[in-house]
Amino acid sequence: MSLKCRFCNEELTQSFCDLGMSPLSNANVRPEKANQMEPFYPLHAYVCNSCWLVQLDSFEAPDHIFDDQYTYFSSYSDSWLAHAKSYVKTMSDRWKLDSASHVVEIASNDGYLLQYFVEQGTPVLGIEPTANTAAVAREKNVPTLEKFFGVETANALAAEGKHADLLLGNNVLAHVPDLNDFVGGMKVLLKSDGVITMEFPHLLQQIRNNQFDTIYHEHFSYLSFITVEQIFAAHGLTLFDVDELPTHGGSLRIYGRHAADQSKPVTQAVVALKAKEIEAGLNGADVYSAFAEQVRETKRGLLEFLIEAKRSGKIIVGYGAPAKGNTLLNYCGVRVDFIDYTVDRSPHKQGTLLPGTHIPVLHPDRIAETKPDYILILPWNLKDELIGQLAYAREWGAKFVLPIPQVEVID
Repeated sequence: MSLKCRFCNEELTQSFCDLGMSPLSNANVRPEKANQMEPFYPLHAYVCNSCWLVQLDSFEAPDHIFDDQYTYFSSYSDSWLAHAKSYVKTMSDRWKLDSASHVVEIASNDGYLLQYFVEQGTPVLGIEPTANTAAVAREKNVPTLEKFFGVETANALAAEGKHADLLLGNNVLAHVPDLNDFVGGMKVLLKSDGVITMEFPHLLQQIRNNQFDTIYHEHFSYLSFITVEQIFAAHGLTLFDVDELPTHGGSLRIYGRHAADQSKPVTQAVVALKAKEIEAGLNGADVYSAFAEQVRETKRGLLEFLIEAKRSGKIIVGYGAPAKGNTLLNYCGVRVDFIDYTVDRSPHKQGTLLPGTHIPVLHPDRIAETKPDYILILPWNLKDELIGQLAYAREWGAKFVLPIPQVEVID
């Protein structure tokens, strides 16, 4: 059976990155279920030679991936909360948002961002399919609709007069299996003079910085500006501005409007970024073909480091239990033979085992108790925040290890 592009429906023939078989990356395992069968699925990304969308085939329905056991809560990262708070101030100032405005966030998680709009008196609505995160959001006085977003949900909200002055989504566009239904829904829900902002990891940075561990089953798509612009244009939406951000190893924040809304001209930032992507070759096959060997070399480098350290009698532990870490560990075949345990601040992850590798997830206090020689930072995008939190480990000479873009040891 041939694979078809989830945006333009062309046949997918070019491989981008084949990471073998892997479990769902946020499906942490309870210890009492450690001996039960764990489903693994192909983790193979392709690129469409027509629209240049990098994508996975979808093996699991979204309602299975994003179920009540979903363990990702946005509020356990201090730097991400600071990013959200800064966004709220920037958008409120730029678009003059106040008590008469309506802000809607798609995939609002635990209210990590909308809580700051609530604090300043701007009416909000969160749309979030996972019941456990939605419940936490409501405790923060963030009204939350427990649904997946698309044309059907948008039509229902529009019928109630709940159109958005600002319609936003952070790190959700990549998680959507039906891109056309999702972007079509945004077209329906956006006020005639409203603004859309979406943030997502930038494919150009993923390629340049070898961030293959951001490929996992919850991420159906890997996005460049030139591709996203085509997707939005197909639904009558124009991208008029863009910010390049440091979050998640290099992200884009795109600004969209109705094509008919001429009050927001296309900025020079859009022109410049498109030129940069074309210069980097994102509209041709060669740059995508070269990625697979970069990935294999990173695997070899990490395994060389781990093997040498263990043969020298060193103790290695992990820090963090992010989805990207599970892609890395499963692809590289790293289990408790190399890493004794990992730790995470989220109580929802503590006491579980990482999917596939079954590395135990413990409370961060365990690091001070066991005094390891090396701490492998799995959420490398938060390295500055985490190395700051772990400064005490230098007291016994511990070193920090970053796996991406290649192994780097920090004293």
